[in-house]
Amino acid sequence: MPASSKQILLNAFNMNCVGHINHGLWTHPRDRSTEYKTLDYWTDLAKLLERGLFDGLFLADIVGVYDVYGDGIDLTLKESIQLPVNDPLLLVSAMAGATRHLGFGLTANLSYETPYLFARRMSTLDHLTRGRVGWNIVTGYLESAARAMGRPNQVDHDRRYDQADEYLEVMYKLWEGSWEDGAVMEDRGQRLYAQPGKVHKVRHQGEFYQVDGYHLCEPSPQRTPVLFQAGSSARGLRFAGRHAECVFISGQNKAATTRQVEAIRNAAREAGRDPNAIKVFMGISVITAATEAEARDKHAEYLRYASPEAGLAHYAASTGIDLSRYELDEPIRYEKNNAIESAVKTLTRNNDWTVRRILQENALGGRYPALVGSPVQVADALQSWVEETGLDGFNLTRIVTPESYADFIDHVIPELQSRGLYKTEYAEGTLRNKLFDAGDRLPASHVGADYRALTRGLPAREQQA
Repeated sequence: MPASSKQILLNAFNMNCVGHINHGLWTHPRDRSTEYKTLDYWTDLAKLLERGLFDGLFLADIVGVYDVYGDGIDLTLKESIQLPVNDPLLLVSAMAGATRHLGFGLTANLSYETPYLFARRMSTLDHLTRGRVGWNIVTGYLESAARAMGRPNQVDHDRRYDQADEYLEVMYKLWEGSWEDGAVMEDRGQRLYAQPGKVHKVRHQGEFYQVDGYHLCEPSPQRTPVLFQAGSSARGLRFAGRHAECVFISGQNKAATTRQVEAIRNAAREAGRDPNAIKVFMGISVITAATEAEARDKHAEYLRYASPEAGLAHYAASTGIDLSRYELDEPIRYEKNNAIESAVKTLTRNNDWTVRRILQENALGGRYPALVGSPVQVADALQSWVEETGLDGFNLTRIVTPESYADFIDHVIPELQSRGLYKTEYAEGTLRNKLFDAGDRLPASHVGADYRALTRGLPAREQQA
């Protein structure tokens, strides 16, 4: 492969549950995912990832159940398809205490979180991790979550993003505008912890949210956590262009991935930002060993434990289409719903997706691209994806945990490092500084920076909405 100057960014992709992406592998005798309820499981993983110089551990989450396939949760329970699922935020303090550099990308659904309290939780974690947290902003897509939260159904797709825009406005006011730099004095002699004139009340009266109060936390290292987002619909892209610092995509081939990356860069440009201000990560699975033959053998071994049908059930929830109603070779038809809009369009756009094809592509229990090969072969493939599509990095799924991550660290990381494609040590500072090498705070060009308190004691924008 030709030399490349762009270093690859890398997150481990995981979830506080048994079955995450590659379903059925919990039955593998070397898999530890059923230990997800223990702190040792997570602190051991965090230390392993830090040994591999991973940029972060990206934790997905849902607040609902996958009940579309077969109109129930029988298979979801049998194969533990993201059920049971525990809260991701509660893991972070323990993992941060066991590591020094590893970042944590935390998924939280703003549709069911009040901004005032969520701002405090994230600021608390940013303090405790010394600035190593990011927030994966999601608006939800499961009707089961809406019903569980006492609502008859979900808010329409685009309307959820309208709400998200206002939610972020409130968060910026709290994180960036309520406490000025220099407000905290910690002056024992004068009995002055914080200066009253430098702490401001947020008064927000909007369509979705009303806030009249002070942010409860003093400024954390990053103030605003690193902002992740994963929507690839037209409305989701507009939201990403305005707010996101990192975007997670699910690419199936290089041509489609290139188009997705270009769409994200264009969205940033249209929002008045540098198109390269957003780092783009793609989900990927890797099976590797010292030699290609060993990797192929391991792949064959994993296939014996995987559940393609569980992957089909997961996909049914993502699209809102009950795929159990289709014959094996019957084309999947478009259904208007409030699930993941881009997933529905991908599945139905060309009338060429069938249950048989989905099962084949979900052979490992999940639908992300799978690389199988020696360290050189995997490194070649990763380098090719980055150079040909414009990606910045990858969210590496677990297949057998923690074996899949350990294999990647022991075999692929040294090969990437030998090519100058991966760091050999961590940079100091916060997660934002590690990712962008431009300081701990949101850049001045980001919309959130407009809400910062100035030294004269007023926000850059009026706090009154």
